[in-house]
Parts: sequence; C-alpha cells; structure tokens
Amino acid sequence: MIKVGIVGGTGYTGVELLRLLSAHPQVELSVISSRSEAGRRVDDLFPSLRGHCDMVFAAPQLDALADCDAVFYATPHNVAMQMVPELLETGTRIIDLSADFRLRDAELWSRWYGEPHACPELLAQAVYGLPEVNRDAIAGARLVACPGCYPTSVQLGFLPLLAADVVDLDSLVANAASGVSGAGRQARIDNLVSEASDNFKAYGVEGHRHLPEIEQGLSDIAGRAVQLTFVPHLIPMIRGIHATLYAKLLKQVDLQALFEEHFAGEPFVDVLPAGQLPQTRSVRGSNRCQMAVTVPQQRDTVVVTVVEDNLVKGASGQAVQAMNIMFDFDETAGLGGAALSP
Repeated sequence: MIKVGIVGGTGYTGVELLRLLSAHPQVELSVISSRSEAGRRVDDLFPSLRGHCDMVFAAPQLDALADCDAVFYATPHNVAMQMVPELLETGTRIIDLSADFRLRDAELWSRWYGEPHACPELLAQAVYGLPEVNRDAIAGARLVACPGCYPTSVQLGFLPLLAADVVDLDSLVANAASGVSGAGRQARIDNLVSEASDNFKAYGVEGHRHLPEIEQGLSDIAGRAVQLTFVPHLIPMIRGIHATLYAKLLKQVDLQALFEEHFAGEPFVDVLPAGQLPQTRSVRGSNRCQMAVTVPQQRDTVVVTVVEDNLVKGASGQAVQAMNIMFDFDETAGLGGAALSP
C-alpha cells in the first residue's frame, strides 16, 4: 500500500485520477489539492464520487506532499515545474500529466510554450511515460512525464511500423480528432455546446504543441529523425480520440501479423482482427487503445486507425499504469474495467 497525492484535482484529469485511484487496491489517497477549492469536499464538487471519496481539497503544501510515496500533477503547464524540484528532493516520486517535462530540449519547449522552462536541469532525468515503449525506464523513474493524449494514439499506431523499419520516415501523416474534454475543464467560447455541437473543425494546422512531443517519440523509436504532418480536429463528443495515420510502405510485409506480434502481451493495446475498424465508443471509460491496420486498394500506403479515451489511456489511466510499473504492482491494477457501452 502506498500513499498518493494529487495536485490539481478540479480538472477532468484530476477527477479521472480520483475515480481510478479511489478503487485502486494498493493506494491510499492522502492529499488532494486545489488553491481555488481549498476547504470544499471533493464529492460536493463532483457528486459522482459520493461514497467513493470523502476527502477535502487543501492548498498544496510541501510537507503534506512530501509525506506521499507518489504525487500526481494534474495541472496546466508551468505549474509542476515550479514545484517539482523541491518535492523531488524529499524522495517522493512524481508523475506529471502536464507538458512540463515531456520535451528533452528546453529551448524547444520554450519555443512552443512561449516562456522559459523553470527547471531545465530536470528534463534529462524525466522519463517519458509511454509504457509500451519505456516500461523498464519507468520502473526506476523518480519523475515521469505522462504523454499527451494525441501523442499516445499517434505513437502507438506508428510504433510497429517504425520498429520494423518498413515505412518512409519523411512523409508520415496523422489526422486526429478529439472530444471536447481534451481542452480541459475551463470556460471557453469554443467549448460551449452551441459552438461545438453539430460542428467538426481542424485547429492548430500550422503547428500544434503536441507535434514536437510526437516527433521526439517517433524519432526515438525509429533511431533517427522523422517528419510528421499532424492535423488535430475537434469533434462534437465529450470523450475520445480517433487518429487516422498514413505512411508509405517501403517493403511488403504481413502487417496484421506485424501489429499482433508487436503488441502481444500488452494489456492495454488491442489490435483488431483484419476487416474490423475501431470506434471511440468501444474504449470510452477504459484504459484500452484499439487499432486496426489496412492497406487500401493494396497500394503502397498503410492506414492505421487508432482510438482511445483521451482522459484515460490518453491521460489519467496511463498515469496510473505508470505508477503501477514504478511501484511493482500488477500493471493492470485499478484499470481492469471494461469500456462503457452504450
């Protein structure tokens, strides 16, 4: 049993962490912090947690967090990097769901996030928390940078192709759509029902903050630099990501067998049988990523379709999966629930 804290428990990733961790057999929730909601009961803000979590929000305090074995940061960027250096010195292990430690290059991070990085010296020791790629490194990590939602789906979908070196690395394309919850729990005009409903739109086409993270991860897998065209879209639903990935084949291989063999034994990646295509509703509320691989008209372009719940495998569920690895728990602990249907 370990003691766990959450910094930033009022957003969608925070409440998803609470939902998952409150039922985890090896976790005692010790601290849940929020400056804006300090003194308020968690189940008052989130009635869905009545009977599951009777904690009270508190302002983040180093002493309380340092008493935890692990602390999750479910905060916007530029929050964790202000607090993590001091907390790391206490021996507490940290899983950050923000973008603060995902990029290894501080100048690149500053270019995309518009401000200097507060602790660039920690970037080299942060472990990128994609278990299907970095499981061994996660096990010994003190600081884990949980991948973004889009980067999870795109990297997992391309992973077998790049690992087998069967596609052109200079012409990769990712066309992905996310539900509205991907924008976070905040008041924005674009998130209003009257704006998002009955509408489908691209955004960040000239450059999205997840692009350097995805290219960094894909380059690590491939062993050399890759070039990706990444176009995100907003789709009028609450949860889910659907990514359609394109790559030019350099050699003929049995792609169905390649994908099935690569992900054999992975508890949260499901390669569908040939002829089936994934749907976002099939993974809603679960930590599973489902995918299918196809070569349309048997030409030279492979198409991989990938779905995940952006708040679970794309965020909080993957963070819990990383925690399980870090503390040598069963990797599926607290994450075994089936998707919600309908």
